Amino acid sequence: MNKSYAILPCNGLDKCAGCITKEVAIKLIETTDSEIICPVLYRAADARYNKIAEEKPLLVLDGCATRCASKLASEKGLKITQKINISDEAKANNLTIGKSLKLGESELNLVNIITDKLAKQEDKIQKVNSAVYPESFEYETYKKDKFIFRIPKEGLYFNENDCWAYVVGNKARIGVTDYVQHNLSDILFFDQPSIGTIVEQFDEVGSIESGKAVFEVVSPVSGTITAVNENLADSPELINENPYEKGWIAELELTDFESDKELLYDFDKYFEILKRKVDEFHV
Repeated sequence: MNKSYAILPCNGLDKCAGCITKEVAIKLIETTDSEIICPVLYRAADARYNKIAEEKPLLVLDGCATRCASKLASEKGLKITQKINISDEAKANNLTIGKSLKLGESELNLVNIITDKLAKQEDKIQKVNSAVYPESFEYETYKKDKFIFRIPKEGLYFNENDCWAYVVGNKARIGVTDYVQHNLSDILFFDQPSIGTIVEQFDEVGSIESGKAVFEVVSPVSGTITAVNENLADSPELINENPYEKGWIAELELTDFESDKELLYDFDKYFEILKRKVDEFHV
């Protein structure tokens, strides 16, 4: 595993799940250039730890449904790159977490499963970064009053929720359409999905917020999220400027695009849908 993290673990060391987060953090420290953010000290003196979180992607390790580490990250305004819940991982792998604070075979097995999972995600991220996406598109436009709506003429698939996917091999970049950003007006906040999240077609993958509304981004495709557009954290207005180019949302490694494609629209079909929606909305 090459990727290093700023690791914010659960502070519930009086429970087995919390002790597992500690062991996962220690193993990552031993195998990468990661650093731990101590949740206890972070509450009292956060300057040093804020610097760590700024320099490295933040990995949050929650022990249980209380999600104390996630809540602390939110309170401090940190940008979470990835979240892992130990109890959820145990259930997903049919493992039982004991009550003893001394980790047994089952708990140590879970530690290895989680760190191996992170390593595999890193491999996928490195592969997906090799995909080449267009820097610009040729557009068709539809004008209604003072508003001009743009849609790329080629290469994109759309769902009925006004989200798009550009597919390269078994990888895809996704985002929202011009229709969405016009309706939202000035976009103020982007709530990004977590890298490593497995999504099904039409699952929510983050949200966009403006002064008018919150829009849930609905994935046109199924797969594993391998990257997010980190520029949107500081500059969500990029979605207003161009939702197809600099304002893309996330990238995925696809699992079954041939099936997904059956429920998506090509340019011709979506352009007709767009015109109908615009005419109805701007009566």
